Amino acid sequence: MASVLSSLRYLFADILGDDDCARPFLPDGLPAAAIPIVSDGIHLLMDYQGPSYAQLYVDRVKRFVGRHEVDTDLLCRIARLLAQRMAYEDPIRSAQLKLAELGNGAARRSEPKKFRVDELVGALPETAGDPLFVVCEKLGWLHRQVALRFPASSRTGVRCLKLGAGLKRWRLFSVRYAEERAWVERWLHMIARCLDKQPASAAAVVETATMVQGYGEAYRRGMADWHAIIDGLAKPTFDGVLPLADLAGAIAEARAAAMPDPRQVALKRTIAQIRARALALQPDVNAAE
Repeated sequence: MASVLSSLRYLFADILGDDDCARPFLPDGLPAAAIPIVSDGIHLLMDYQGPSYAQLYVDRVKRFVGRHEVDTDLLCRIARLLAQRMAYEDPIRSAQLKLAELGNGAARRSEPKKFRVDELVGALPETAGDPLFVVCEKLGWLHRQVALRFPASSRTGVRCLKLGAGLKRWRLFSVRYAEERAWVERWLHMIARCLDKQPASAAAVVETATMVQGYGEAYRRGMADWHAIIDGLAKPTFDGVLPLADLAGAIAEARAAAMPDPRQVALKRTIAQIRARALALQPDVNAAE
């Protein structure tokens, strides 16, 4: 409940325009080795969205500070991957990064980035995005790729970049943010459940965050593969319906089978084989008991 209330508080801070609070403090009890990583995460997310969003990051990290199953290396990895995932790449972020490059004196030439139509619509507030989703879905455009340039060779181009970057104020109302928030919370929940049920495999669950990166088709495939592995292996193990003694090994085997295939043929086959092997051993385990 506390995490839900904190998320709502940060959301409404942006609505009311009072997101000018100070930089968040580091969590109490943070190991020395984790301080620079969490500090970098705070800096990244303040630039990405603002102090309230960075505070949400700190509150999420706090969940794992002081847990006896979480050593310093694991905590550092959670903190690093959490910051990277919370700073997900959308068209708004691309505009922000391009403006930052200009501020550092970088070249003004811009390579196009290919976003899917659903990603572009997903960057809009839900009130505007939902009707467009319906229209684009009816027209069969949702999965079409659109090449976006972020020009900075003219004043007009720079103004467009500033306009795009300025949309970050509405990012927390977007369809994409709702999806990302749900994914991050589920990832953190799976880590917590693994620490309770099978702590030796926690690092493997943490590392599954690296499957979800970037934008466009690669991002969508990674997200689909992540859900397949979590729903097919991790969650059933934590629920007690799949007797996997080595969840980490099963995740590694499944990830090795993940191919750039939207149908997930090899991945689904591998997950089915892992499940079949585990369930086949269950009668022997029960007999031994």
